[in-house]
Amino acid sequence: MDWTRHVDGYCERLDPSFWAEPVNAVTNLAFLVAAVLMWRRSFGLGRALAAVLFCIGVGSFLFHTIAQPWAGLADTLPILIFVLLYIFAANRDFWRLGLWPALAVTALFFPFAAATAPLFRMIPGIGGSALYMPVPLLILIYAALLAGRAPRTARGLAIGAGVLLVSLTARILDEPLCSVWPLGTHFAWHLLNATMLGWMIHVWTRHRLATRRAGR
Repeated sequence: MDWTRHVDGYCERLDPSFWAEPVNAVTNLAFLVAAVLMWRRSFGLGRALAAVLFCIGVGSFLFHTIAQPWAGLADTLPILIFVLLYIFAANRDFWRLGLWPALAVTALFFPFAAATAPLFRMIPGIGGSALYMPVPLLILIYAALLAGRAPRTARGLAIGAGVLLVSLTARILDEPLCSVWPLGTHFAWHLLNATMLGWMIHVWTRHRLATRRAGR
């Protein structure tokens, strides 16, 4: 694989130059702002999630400026790390699983995604965004299962899943709407996704603080 070839995957990009996607590039600041805010407001695994969120912003900026496969990996790998770390945090702190059971359940994300992503890919027009669709589905499953045990946390997760679905819609519509909206809609994916990921850290932090207060 040529890791330095040019990648043109978004409506806004018209040439291989560094600033060919100025809006897509600059809106990655939203990830950095969300990361800094949640770092200040969280602790423990919440701060680890905030650090990964910062890396998501940096990686996405690289991909929307340099636009080469290695930069694409720098964009997507932190997202996967965030997802896995959050699942682990949810297993450990929402379900109160021990270290190894929490890790084992986290590893189940891979067969879950492998089984569900092809089903989403069958939906016309969804394209590569099918790879992301197992995530809001899993969040909604956790929300449903937690509804009786931790209703406030369950509502928070459901809100996060809803924002992510709107965010994914913006990602999906980038190319189909390109002829009528040359700027594209991918920038909205950045803004909404940064909001959603920051919110998810807030949901975890709030749950942990509530658990601490209940244990006093």
